[in-house]
Amino acid sequence: MRKISWLLAAVGGAALVSVAAMPGLAASAGHAAADPDPATGLKFSTMTPVAGGGLPWILTAGSGSINSDGHLRVRVRGLVLARQAPVPPALQGTNPFPDFRALVSCQSIGAGNTATVVNVSTGDFKADKAGDSTINARVSLPRPCIAPIVFVTGPTGTDVWFAATGG
Repeated sequence: MRKISWLLAAVGGAALVSVAAMPGLAASAGHAAADPDPATGLKFSTMTPVAGGGLPWILTAGSGSINSDGHLRVRVRGLVLARQAPVPPALQGTNPFPDFRALVSCQSIGAGNTATVVNVSTGDFKADKAGDSTINARVSLPRPCIAPIVFVTGPTGTDVWFAATGG
């Protein structure tokens, strides 16, 4: 989680711009509930692989969206361990996890009007050995949810992430 906090600190300056750019995610709870077709708060067509669990990952494609009502969709293709050291040769080019989760991390307003980081996660979704998975879930977003970042992580019980929104 330290990496998530550092990443959010790095984009903290973008948070103020993001409030105006993504009003659906920063909207009041009453507005989101009254909207039968919630606005897309974040739509992404790229994800970046990271060194999850201390090993480098690669990704063929990653895309998705999150709406102000918390409907999250993430589609990854080819999210596998890199074909290079230090990945053991038998694991190179494969996904060793049976499931992935998605995690939304955003800044919100905590007690005393202080900035706080809130992370919400989906349950587990099947992932195959080729690193293909489709996550379609609803998460309970904080109000407001400023500058959301979507991560693809390991299944429940693992504390590693393999890809994040961005290019």
